[in-house]
Amino acid sequence: QLVESGGGSVQAGGSLRLSCAASGYTYSSYCMGWFRQAPGKEREGVAAIDSDGSTSYANSVKGRFFISKDNAKNTLYLQMNSLKPEDTAMYYCAADIEAWWLLALRPQTDFGWWGQGTQVTVS
Repeated sequence: QLVESGGGSVQAGGSLRLSCAASGYTYSSYCMGWFRQAPGKEREGVAAIDSDGSTSYANSVKGRFFISKDNAKNTLYLQMNSLKPEDTAMYYCAADIEAWWLLALRPQTDFGWWGQGTQVTVS
C-alpha cells in the first residue's frame, strides 16, 4: 500500500515536500516514482529513483524537484521548489520491482502499485 501526503496550496515560487509512505512490503529493492495528472491532461512522469539510487527527472522539473527515499522509513519523498502554476496537478507515487517504466517516466497504471494521490495547487 502506498499513501501520499504533503500536498496543498502554495503561491508560485514556493515549496512543498510530498511523502509516500509504503507498507506491506520492504520497498528498498523496488524502483519508485512520482507521476502527476492535471485536469484534462494525461498522466505524466515527474521523477523516479531506482533501488541503487539512480534517478530520472522530467525536463520540466529538472533543477527544481528532487526525489529521495528513506529505506529505514519505507518512505519516498519529492521536494518541490520554485513551484509554478503549471505544476498544479494530482501527484501519485508508484512502485514496482520492474524499473523500466518508472525510470522512463512512462505511466503504466496496470503495472506495480499506485497510491491514491495528493493534490498540489500553485497559484
